[in-house]
Amino acid sequence: MTSPIWTPTPSDIARANVTAFIAAIRARHPVTTASVHDMRQLHAWSLQEPEAFWAEVWRFTGVVSVERAGHEPWDAVGIGLDRMAPPDPRQGPAWFPGARLNFAENLLRFRDDRLAIAAWDERGPQRRWSYADLAAEVARIAGALRRLGVGSGDRVAGFLPNIPEAIIAMLATASIGAIWSSCSPDFGAKGVLDRFGQIEPTVLFATDGYRYAGKEIDCRDRIHEVVARLPGLKAVVGIPVLRPAPDWRGVPGASSWDAFAERGAGVPLTFEQLPFDHPLYILYSSGTTGLPKCLVHGAGGTLLQHLKELVLHTDLTRDDRIFYFTTCGWMMWNWLVTSLAVGATVVLYDGAPLAPTPSILWDLAAREGVTIFGTSAKYLSLSEKEGLAPGATHDLSALRTILSTGSPLAAPSYDYVHDAIKDPVRLSSISGGTDIVSCFALGDPTGPVHRGELQALGLGMAVEVWDPAGNAVIGEPGELVCTAPFPSMPVRFWNDPDGARYRAAYFEHFPGVWRHGDWAERTARGGLVIYGRSDATLNPGGVRIGTAEIYRQVETLDEVIESVVVAQEWKDDVRVVLFVRLRPGVVLDDALRERIRAAVRAGTSPHHVPRKIVQVADIPRTISGKITELAVRNVIHGRPVQNTDALANPAALELFRDLPALRD
Repeated sequence: MTSPIWTPTPSDIARANVTAFIAAIRARHPVTTASVHDMRQLHAWSLQEPEAFWAEVWRFTGVVSVERAGHEPWDAVGIGLDRMAPPDPRQGPAWFPGARLNFAENLLRFRDDRLAIAAWDERGPQRRWSYADLAAEVARIAGALRRLGVGSGDRVAGFLPNIPEAIIAMLATASIGAIWSSCSPDFGAKGVLDRFGQIEPTVLFATDGYRYAGKEIDCRDRIHEVVARLPGLKAVVGIPVLRPAPDWRGVPGASSWDAFAERGAGVPLTFEQLPFDHPLYILYSSGTTGLPKCLVHGAGGTLLQHLKELVLHTDLTRDDRIFYFTTCGWMMWNWLVTSLAVGATVVLYDGAPLAPTPSILWDLAAREGVTIFGTSAKYLSLSEKEGLAPGATHDLSALRTILSTGSPLAAPSYDYVHDAIKDPVRLSSISGGTDIVSCFALGDPTGPVHRGELQALGLGMAVEVWDPAGNAVIGEPGELVCTAPFPSMPVRFWNDPDGARYRAAYFEHFPGVWRHGDWAERTARGGLVIYGRSDATLNPGGVRIGTAEIYRQVETLDEVIESVVVAQEWKDDVRVVLFVRLRPGVVLDDALRERIRAAVRAGTSPHHVPRKIVQVADIPRTISGKITELAVRNVIHGRPVQNTDALANPAALELFRDLPALRD
């Protein structure tokens, strides 16, 4: 058994939030928690006693809600928790019936002069907002929305960069009970309409443009096209990013942020008290196989799940400064923003992660004193290939935790973090998704970190790995499933009144059990290894292989920047085909091909070794930055890719069409 790359000290364990949580539940539930002393035992108790567990999370994190004299804020913790997928979504399962709360009120529970938001872009630090300033600006925007007639259940959309106004507009929307939905400005007009066109927003917050990799990208023509095809809009609120007072080019109903906010001047900030499952967010699937699914997430489930993950798994406190590299089109933005409910400082960055200099994010981390630094596995891999050693060039003394998600984190990246960034530091690979606006597996501040392994299953999450027959397995790969309800399941899909699309998405592969679509492995010590998406697994000669197993080996080679691997149908079987994007000036020759094959063979098995290796100039990815294996697979087989507007670089698909190298 490999030794851990990080182990908590006794003082780490003693001051961890989860240690205090265990003490609290042991005091309140002495009989059932007698054997609970660590995260793994706590996870077991959370599944055995789900109602007690979630009630204790509510209490420990201080959820703000309508209090009822002499009673709990709820009638029950859960109803119908013995089933996950009822025939009709209105039949449950249901969480905290009777409770009434407001998501924005929970995130604005602090109103003091401590720093709430520090905003950066490629030019460096830009603006800072105290908690008092944040609440005051939310009040103005919420008042303007109320005076416009926006109310509970209406949709408010944001086509915005990762800037403070996105958070303010979301909080204002949530305060009045309306539903927030956002996407980043790198979406094309069709991609925006594929999303917002389904939900028919009443108000659109939009930017004149954004900066990326040193370029200024004007969005006004796209906004004009989008607004023309959203007939239900009552107002368009323009937020200047590229120029102080942009000309909105005749967009009907457009006004500036300041002019709109003035409409709400003098309206007191009040919070609609709403049921636990009242819709808060509409998020979207990637949309690479058709129109994106519109996932409706409830306010209470999102809040409680995020607080559990931030406080217990991430160990967030009011003294922390938390950063995550994200856009407003990725669920990690929603996750990050909930940090305001803890009173921490949220650090935003809008721009390219390696521009204008490769060290820009570490400049941010050092100058802001970031304590929790969130990024993607791809960023860490590219940083290593860039030769970045921020531990030697930056003061990272405040940094204690690094989070990684977006794709499986390869074992060599764990070594890179400790060798080049900081040692000791807790590196937590986390995994979940837009579908649950949260995680199935996360970190454990009180347990060791092992290379290539996610530390712990999410508390309250009945995560298992199943073989094709539906048997739970440990130590072998299979389908990641969840066998019991959890609060952050979507409350419904938009325009899916009988729940048929919802059930088909998650509950039909294994009837009545959430099948997430990840190919994974439970480890004997309670962790999790993710091998990639199960619909992209390879099956040469009947051996099922996760794509991440190959990426982990290939991308250790210095010449390879990134790669994508797919299965090509070939002679009544499939063969593994690997496409590589190489460093500038490097050409794929037979010697490099053999080195790649040798690395894969040595680190995995002969079944994993690609039969074909092809050099390409670019690799297609979704707008949230994830490589899209399914689109590549469709193109090499001459099949259509249904929605290229979901891709950040759709032109890259043409690099894979009709390749002579794949004909023999």
